[in-house]
Amino acid sequence: MKENSLKQYIDLYDANVATINGRSAGALNARRAAARQLLDNASLPSRRTPDYEKSPVGEWMAPDRGVNVARVAIPVDLAATLRCGVPNMSPLQAFVVNDAFVAARSELLPEGVTMMSLKEAAEKRPELVERYYGTIAPETPLIALNDLLAQDGVFIHVAKGVATERPLQVVNILSAPISLMATRRVLIVVEDDARLQLLTCDHTQDNIQDYLVNQVVEVSLGRNASLDLCEIEESSAETYRVSTVTVNQAEGSRFGLTGVSLTSGHTRNNYIVNLLGEHASAELNGMAVNSDSRHVDNCTRVNHLAPRCHSNQMFKYVLDDESTGAFEGEILVDERAPFTEAYQTNRNILASAGASMHTTPRLLIYNDDVKCSHGATTGQLDSEALFYMQTRGIPVAEARTMLMQAFMVDVVDSVKIEGLRDRLRHLVERRFAGDDFCDGCNLQSTHTNE
Repeated sequence: MKENSLKQYIDLYDANVATINGRSAGALNARRAAARQLLDNASLPSRRTPDYEKSPVGEWMAPDRGVNVARVAIPVDLAATLRCGVPNMSPLQAFVVNDAFVAARSELLPEGVTMMSLKEAAEKRPELVERYYGTIAPETPLIALNDLLAQDGVFIHVAKGVATERPLQVVNILSAPISLMATRRVLIVVEDDARLQLLTCDHTQDNIQDYLVNQVVEVSLGRNASLDLCEIEESSAETYRVSTVTVNQAEGSRFGLTGVSLTSGHTRNNYIVNLLGEHASAELNGMAVNSDSRHVDNCTRVNHLAPRCHSNQMFKYVLDDESTGAFEGEILVDERAPFTEAYQTNRNILASAGASMHTTPRLLIYNDDVKCSHGATTGQLDSEALFYMQTRGIPVAEARTMLMQAFMVDVVDSVKIEGLRDRLRHLVERRFAGDDFCDGCNLQSTHTNE
């Protein structure tokens, strides 16, 4: 018998096919039949499978949560939710409530840049959405479930040769009067010689409700295109978030990622990067600060499929109390990819005896002309450094905070978006100090997703 974590959603789909399709658009609807067939024989990682220690996604998805297939309007107070204002950055913003695109200042976007509802894009720009939607992400049960239930999302397109002068920002908000599952989809297309900087922020507005997010982000980078993506998560203990980001890179393209979990409930980030053209490069950096009994893990797959490409990964964790973390990083060098350079680093600090970390670095190399390395370390704060700082009159709590901040400096410094780097440094400082680190902003409007 199929496990309930998938069966309940398959049954929901079967009972509401007409409603789901009627509230969505052609390109999204076209993926559902194949997804439904794949899920018939699929299962999710659970405590019965060897990889459950990293994140038992099956258990996360098992509770019966509501799914807004009828797209019922849910009011949300942006002023109470948008707490990640970035001074001196002035991003062009869009908002997503649960899994519905609700607002964007499209009139402020420069010529050649599109940021709109994915459903609207499938109706107005079908040639683009049909070309890329569902063609980048791999066929896995989680992605098939997203294909099955996604009715809307975010579409971002940067035309050939266009370089955005201001970053874009997508604010994802969880807010509902009941326990809810949100199925988010994002499609990003950066054409040849174009450049984009993008910040995404995840916030939970109602800290009482139980939320599940199944997010899929597909990115296509054309020749010599560039994308800097920064993801910041600030969610409640009752939020379960599974996100899969898949990137296809053409010749000479550059992809930079900084993933930041400042607070989270139970999070799994899957990052899949395919270097498909010569001289493409990818830099993946991540940090997680965790406490209580929360869990965060990052799983990376960097596939070198063309010659003379470069990748570098660096992920750092600070775990306190009874929290858990995991990092699984894989580098694949195909036989068609000579002169590859690929590096991977995972460093972790356990700030308490009850915290634990699971790390699995892996190299799969099928070519001799490469430079590749990986390394992982897990330890405690430097006791000698702590003692030295105390002898200089620094209280132990302050000394711990300063050492943990210093540990994360290189991840923060990897952020390429001007203004955000200093803001993130401030947020990390306040997180380690135990403050309510996200400041309010001056937005005073209430939106309703419809």
